[in-house]
Amino acid sequence: MADFIELNNDQRREMVNSAQRFTALMEAQKKAKSFRGSLVWHTVKGSEHLMRSYYDSTGARRQKVEGRRSPATEAHKAEWEASRASAQQTLSARQEQIARQSAVNRALRLGRVPLIAARIIRALDDAGILGEGIRVAGTNAIYAYEAAAGVFVDPGITTTEDIDLLMDSRKSLRIMAEGNIEDGTLINLLRKVDQSFERSSATFRAVNRDGYLVDLIKPPANPPWKQGRASVGKADDELVAAEIAGLAWLENAPAFEAIAIDARGGPLRVVVPDPRIFVAHKFWVSKQQDREPIKRRRDLAQAQAVARLTAQYLEHLPYDANELRVLPQAVFEEARYLFEPTALKR
Repeated sequence: MADFIELNNDQRREMVNSAQRFTALMEAQKKAKSFRGSLVWHTVKGSEHLMRSYYDSTGARRQKVEGRRSPATEAHKAEWEASRASAQQTLSARQEQIARQSAVNRALRLGRVPLIAARIIRALDDAGILGEGIRVAGTNAIYAYEAAAGVFVDPGITTTEDIDLLMDSRKSLRIMAEGNIEDGTLINLLRKVDQSFERSSATFRAVNRDGYLVDLIKPPANPPWKQGRASVGKADDELVAAEIAGLAWLENAPAFEAIAIDARGGPLRVVVPDPRIFVAHKFWVSKQQDREPIKRRRDLAQAQAVARLTAQYLEHLPYDANELRVLPQAVFEEARYLFEPTALKR
């Protein structure tokens, strides 16, 4: 079974600082975004009105008349402009703080999430779909679990050249990125990260010039005849999610969120399935006879490592919790022993 390296006191302190400062940055970003648009005087039929331009929940630009020019609307405009300037100053200060924190994190060698994966996850978060219809699944989910636990997992089971994005086909998905994402598609969002991304012959997969893979996956329809969402946007080359057995357990799992650190020391939010269900699913996959033997052994190693991590460091997540009822009884029982003391000592 893979061993863990526990963070030292300095590393633990800076992991806490990173999470707190990144949370403050996200709050500042949200506040600054609320002032997108403008508040200007506009003449209508010879009379000045205060016109507000803003973006609605779909990202569309809208306009609204706030009222005729008067001492009240003048005060409102002045207050809005002062608040916008203050929000931007706060955002700039917190961005500088994160830059300094990232340098500290690099010095302490806290970086774990590969840069390309981190950039993709950030793009999903900025677009408003991370944790809102898209979760990180597969090997990259382990970075969230180890960050929450305050340990490093053996890189032999975390190193990967791809990322799995689990789509919840039951939810409505709409990209809300500030930048113009053509057609609101996932493939074009990926091209904002790396313009070399193209959909492969396997329509659920995008690949860049370096061979990095992004797979969009979802559970099979249930019942089979039921039509569900298969893509994020509509375009001829948009990714179409592959249906894979067993993913309904991950889709229905409680979300697990952590602040992880990328290879350059930058914090990022990662939203993944509950680690206990990750374990049960990986253990089940490791026993599927139609899966390649080398992948089955890696699946087993990952299931064992995350089970041990959860039992030892995430004690608030016991294996007998009601949340695990999303698993079939047989799958739940087969994975139980991975969390037991005898298995943890191996």
